[in-house]
Amino acid sequence: MIMVDSSVWIDYFTGADNKQTEILDNTLGQQHVAIGDLILTEVLQGFRHDKDCNTAKSIFEELTLFELLGKEMALKSADNFRALRKKGITIRKTADVIIASFCIDRNIPLLFSDKDFKPFVKHLGLNEA
Repeated sequence: MIMVDSSVWIDYFTGADNKQTEILDNTLGQQHVAIGDLILTEVLQGFRHDKDCNTAKSIFEELTLFELLGKEMALKSADNFRALRKKGITIRKTADVIIASFCIDRNIPLLFSDKDFKPFVKHLGLNEA
C-alpha cells in the first residue's frame, strides 16, 4: 500500500507527465492506494467544474481512505514539527506535517512531489514511494 499526496494527484488530474504521476498511473489497479481525508479535501477543493470533481470522487471511492488526525496523531505531528524545527527546518503547511507523521507512524510509503516532505524522509524515517 502507498499513500498518495495531493501534490501528485493534482499533477495527475492536470495531465502533468512526471515520475510521480507515472508511478501513480502504474500503481492504480495493481496495488492498494490510500488517500487521507486532508488530501481528499485538498484535491477536491481545487476542481472548478463539477464533472471533473465527480470523476475524481469516483476514483477516490475505490481507494482506502484514512482519517489522519486525532489526539494521538496531533501530538505526534507537533513533536515531528518541533524535531525538524530544532534542526533549522520549518515545514510550511501543517497538513504536510500531519500526512507525513501519519505515514511514518503507520509505516506507509508516501508518493509525493512536494519538497516539504524531504526532511521527513531524511530525518524522521518517512518512506518515499
